[in-house]
Amino acid sequence: MDVRSVADLSPAERAALFEREAGVDAVREDVRDILDRVQAEGDVALREFSSEFDGVDVGNIDVTDRAARARDQVSDDLLAAIETAATNIRAFHERQMPDDWREDFDGRELGRRYRPLESAGVYAPGGTAAYPSSALMGVIPAKVAGVEHVAVATPPAEEMNPATLAAIDVAGADAVYQVGGAQAVGALAYGTETVSAVDVVVGPGNRWVTAAKAEVRGDVEIDFLAGPSELLVVADGTADPDLVAADLVAQAEHDTDASVVAVTDDADLAAAIVDAVEAQVPERERADVIEGALASDASGVFLARSMSEAALFAEEYAAEHLAIQAEDDEELLDRIDSAGSAFLGPYSPVAAGDYASGPNHVLPTGGRAHLVGGLSVDTFLRSTTVQRLSADSLGDLRETITTLATAEGLEAHAESVEKRFE
Repeated sequence: MDVRSVADLSPAERAALFEREAGVDAVREDVRDILDRVQAEGDVALREFSSEFDGVDVGNIDVTDRAARARDQVSDDLLAAIETAATNIRAFHERQMPDDWREDFDGRELGRRYRPLESAGVYAPGGTAAYPSSALMGVIPAKVAGVEHVAVATPPAEEMNPATLAAIDVAGADAVYQVGGAQAVGALAYGTETVSAVDVVVGPGNRWVTAAKAEVRGDVEIDFLAGPSELLVVADGTADPDLVAADLVAQAEHDTDASVVAVTDDADLAAAIVDAVEAQVPERERADVIEGALASDASGVFLARSMSEAALFAEEYAAEHLAIQAEDDEELLDRIDSAGSAFLGPYSPVAAGDYASGPNHVLPTGGRAHLVGGLSVDTFLRSTTVQRLSADSLGDLRETITTLATAEGLEAHAESVEKRFE
């Protein structure tokens, strides 16, 4: 890992940093075939794909009862951690709930009301691995929003991990299915004999899951298309290089395709971060994965000519996770509009947001933070505007409406107003 200058980046280097892709194009055609088979063959296709891709002969696809028993299969300490995280995540998302409102606008009673979607599907990576945090992050905001039926799809295994199942149950899911990959997204989107179709499909996954979400979008709603995880740390000379390095190493632990970047205006700090990363990596269990991510052209430590240039770099990068370790962290944050989630100060590691502080960890990647925010209660709500006009308030707008309707050649629109004054 070397220090590179922001000002000296070549077009190719900038493209590697700022044009990050989810890598779904290579699997789109295969994913279409999977989705077509799920639509045509239902549960038969799900079982065949589970055998082919996961090496598991699935009996019951619906494992809701297993999730209900999973609390008794995990340690007291793990269950307490799951419940604490769930409490914090629920409290944060409850704060997001909007209120219905009606107000008077010069005699026009206008307002907006919010109602939950009827059903939601959450993809929770799992199988033999345990990702209880993803289950909490997907299910809880949907239940807080008031979604009546929340289903979770998680990859099958001969012995499904009880930690993920326990988290699904603690979060309040109504149905749990052991099905993974693109076929899980297809089942949730279109339904099968066992799996009920839903209104929205959310949650993180590999490129097969992401490609499937891209294909079903339009038939159902989705949250967004997410790619490999990423972190950008903006640091000034007051930052502790060991802490910056620890966050970079932790994020690189996800995947060899993860992008981890630090930018600073302090040359000594930049060099110290590189040294700290190199010292920490051999101590980690997933050192091979971390080294793969660090070797990517989309990762590195960058030296800016000023903190203003560092902030501009961060805004263009639009990180999934933005960490700011600097004396003027609030001022820097005010200058960076595009980020999935921001972590301020030396005691706000990204791992806190990954698990237990409260905000959602399902976040936009690949620069999509320029356009969308992370998973939230809003994802599961629809809004309706409401209006009631009196005769006087309609009269006040009569000429405006009829003039515009006539200009658009919509004579019946104008007449629908005039009729009320005959």
